[in-house]
Amino acid sequence: MIDFAKPSKDINIERQKLIDASQLHGIHWLVLALSAVLTLGAWYLANEQHNKNIAERFQRESLQVIELVKERMLVYENALWGAVAHIDANGNAPNNRQWQRYSNSLQLEKKYPSINGIGIIFNIQREQQDSFIRAQQVDRPNFTIHPQHNEAELWPITYIEPVLSNQQAVGLDVAFENNRYSAIKQARDTGLAQLTGPITLVQDAKKTPGFLFYAPFYNNLLIEDTVAARRQAITGVSYAPFIMYKLISGTLAVDRRHVTIEITDNGQHLYHDKDNQDADMIDPKPLFKDKFKVNLYGRVWEFNISSNLEFRADSASNKPYFILIAGVIINLLLFALFSFLSKANQQALAYADRVTRELKINSQRLKKSNQDLEQFAYVASHDLKSPLNAIRKLVGWLNEDCEDILPDSSKEHLALLNNRSERMNNLLDDLLDYSRIGRKDHQANEFDLAEIAQAIFNLLDHPANFTLSVEKQTICLPQIPFEIILRNVLSNAIKHHDKASGHIKIRYQMDPGMHHISIEDDGPGIPSELFDKALEMFQTLQPRDKVEGSGMGLALSKKTVEHYGGSLTINSDGINGTTIVILWPIANNAKQNA
Repeated sequence: MIDFAKPSKDINIERQKLIDASQLHGIHWLVLALSAVLTLGAWYLANEQHNKNIAERFQRESLQVIELVKERMLVYENALWGAVAHIDANGNAPNNRQWQRYSNSLQLEKKYPSINGIGIIFNIQREQQDSFIRAQQVDRPNFTIHPQHNEAELWPITYIEPVLSNQQAVGLDVAFENNRYSAIKQARDTGLAQLTGPITLVQDAKKTPGFLFYAPFYNNLLIEDTVAARRQAITGVSYAPFIMYKLISGTLAVDRRHVTIEITDNGQHLYHDKDNQDADMIDPKPLFKDKFKVNLYGRVWEFNISSNLEFRADSASNKPYFILIAGVIINLLLFALFSFLSKANQQALAYADRVTRELKINSQRLKKSNQDLEQFAYVASHDLKSPLNAIRKLVGWLNEDCEDILPDSSKEHLALLNNRSERMNNLLDDLLDYSRIGRKDHQANEFDLAEIAQAIFNLLDHPANFTLSVEKQTICLPQIPFEIILRNVLSNAIKHHDKASGHIKIRYQMDPGMHHISIEDDGPGIPSELFDKALEMFQTLQPRDKVEGSGMGLALSKKTVEHYGGSLTINSDGINGTTIVILWPIANNAKQNA
């Protein structure tokens, strides 16, 4: 018995573990710190990945803007070279009507959006000026060349369509202004399409920045592909005027991009979104901005591109903050969990202390109950059995002394009294055996199951036609408790048999960690609903006058088996016999010997 007033070393150790577990230790704070670090790391990586993605997106959109401009300018260049081909086909001298038909076939507004027109500029020497003007005034009486300048050659805009929107440009000599003239000479000398620097078109009422696009054509005398030969053979250029904001708005629609654009040419302003779109779209502190220099037909355009407010809105992502918030929540949950476990351990410790106190009280009560039970066992074995034995002797003396004078009915009464005394004596013996279970643990020893079973069977009062079969098998069990169990089970099988002859069979097998012993009879069986009743104390399934017994045999056997860690169960269909199954743990030394 454990003395709860003096806790064992193991109990003190376990209690100390509970005390330690009820506090937050360094490992808990380390877990929380690592969780916080992981949360911040995950947030940082997610944020960096997001910034990298939007930076790549800005780069893609910026390059796309430039590529769209270059592609659109290539389309216009092709249109100019197409005009050159038309001029060559007409012997370098198309008239105004031919040019109108050709330009109308181009469907400028549909196929070349953002172009301001397309026309021809002829190269005229000073001595050719009057004859050139008279030739043009045949169809257009008001044609003249303007303004006056001091250059040796003239480059008047001769034809342009649509003429209504470009009327002011007709007859304009582009040699009057340096940007126009420099670009036309560069086109003449290179034989390539060229752009002018920023200019203001005379036909632009708003006077916004623009430029001209030239493609040169030569007379048939061009034999050598040299600068001198090209200067000698130059006839004129096809050209297209552009207003810059119209070009950009037609090429890069504001609602289709998320960047703000500013374009300059050699430091001169060409275009800026702030002058041509809703200022609310411009981000005063853009997330990204970059500069790109693009060589474009003899000019270097510098694109200053920055992200706008729509880019900022589309690039906003809550994912990094969700990660951060989720991490913080996880940290709080971990802290709550640790705190909960700590509190739970404190409650468990308090509960354990309370239970320990109660166990101390109960142990004292149990100790007293054990003492009372021992006293009862003594009374039952001495004070009750002594007068019972005296009664049995008196019954015997009466039978001997009065056998001849007693009537038959009195003899029957004496026999019944003797039987009742014998039954009471057996009951007291079984009760004493039941109370002694657990007071002494018997050590396991090896014995032959067949020899022990046969010896017990032979000592029992059984009919001559009763037989027992059991195979020889050496087992290792506490022998004395097992013999008590086997005697009770065999005795029950014999007493409750409903025939004059019967057979009992004992089988043995070794299950994992257990001895498996089954005792099978061919008696009347036990209904399943009476299994529990058959294993209770003082219970018999037949009237006591019909079958002698205390009703404690199976209860005693079950308690004994369970004391040694085993089990006793009943198997029966209620008709064809009963099988008592005993499972008994294999002793350690038996395992080693097996």
